[in-house]
Amino acid sequence: MRILVTGGAGFIGSHLCEYFLDKGWDVVAMDDFVTGSRNNLAGLAARRGFALVEHDVTEYIRVDGPLDWVLHFASPASPLDYLELPIQTLKVGALGTHNALGVAKAKNARFLLASTSEVYGDPLVHPQKEDYWGHVNPVGPRGVYDEAKRFAEAITMAYHRTHGIDTRIVRIFNTFGPRMRLNDGRAIPAFIGQALSGAPLTVFGDGGQTRSFQYITDLIDGLWRLMQAPVNDPVNIGNPQEMTLLELAKRIIRLTGSRSEIVFRPLPVDDPKVRQPDITLARSQLGWEPRVDTDDGLRRTVDWFREALGS
Repeated sequence: MRILVTGGAGFIGSHLCEYFLDKGWDVVAMDDFVTGSRNNLAGLAARRGFALVEHDVTEYIRVDGPLDWVLHFASPASPLDYLELPIQTLKVGALGTHNALGVAKAKNARFLLASTSEVYGDPLVHPQKEDYWGHVNPVGPRGVYDEAKRFAEAITMAYHRTHGIDTRIVRIFNTFGPRMRLNDGRAIPAFIGQALSGAPLTVFGDGGQTRSFQYITDLIDGLWRLMQAPVNDPVNIGNPQEMTLLELAKRIIRLTGSRSEIVFRPLPVDDPKVRQPDITLARSQLGWEPRVDTDDGLRRTVDWFREALGS
């Protein structure tokens, strides 16, 4: 089997590359390193069956040879990234997805789109189920990411219905683990970095907004199960164990043994108040549910950051 992973040098993409190499597949990782890191692929570069192509997926994609799967994971994926790169985020969601689908069509390959819980916006339904259409501000600062992914889902389904491509759509909820960027703006790496350095942990608003966090190995398992299941409609993959961001900050202070204090800053525009997946579909269609306890995953992630930071 031979697979193309766009965004292959990213946090999730690099774990996917490693996972499929371990399965004995040939892997083509494609990345332009706007937010991905070569360090994420350092341990894979010399492995048999691995190839790295430096390319911007918003430009025409060419891959020589056959492909069995195209996994489209290229995109800025944190609020800091897509607020700094709004046009690039929209282009990779639209043009990049179109180009990736074109490769899948040309190679007669199956296609998996990495979508996101952000398609639900600031939800009015809780927990969020796949048949909920979302509550998104299309002209707000976060809309560039939300709408890029909503368009990506629409064009993926259009290619499935029109061209008969065997597609999958995964709506990924907050995921964490090794290889996250310390400065990517998401809560867990930000809190861990602040705690390990003794800086105050920055909580936005009153910290009462909720999120649901899954460890990277649970996500990869869910993606693999989705690839094997005949499910073309979107599927939530996330941990339904919900917690407030204030609770998360306190957990990380405890797990790191830090003496950091918590400081509060104004809530960003359109920041979701709640986020929790309904994973009924994943349980029934994929036989999947998260297995890694959140504190256990946080310990592993803290250990990785300690080593990466030399602290």
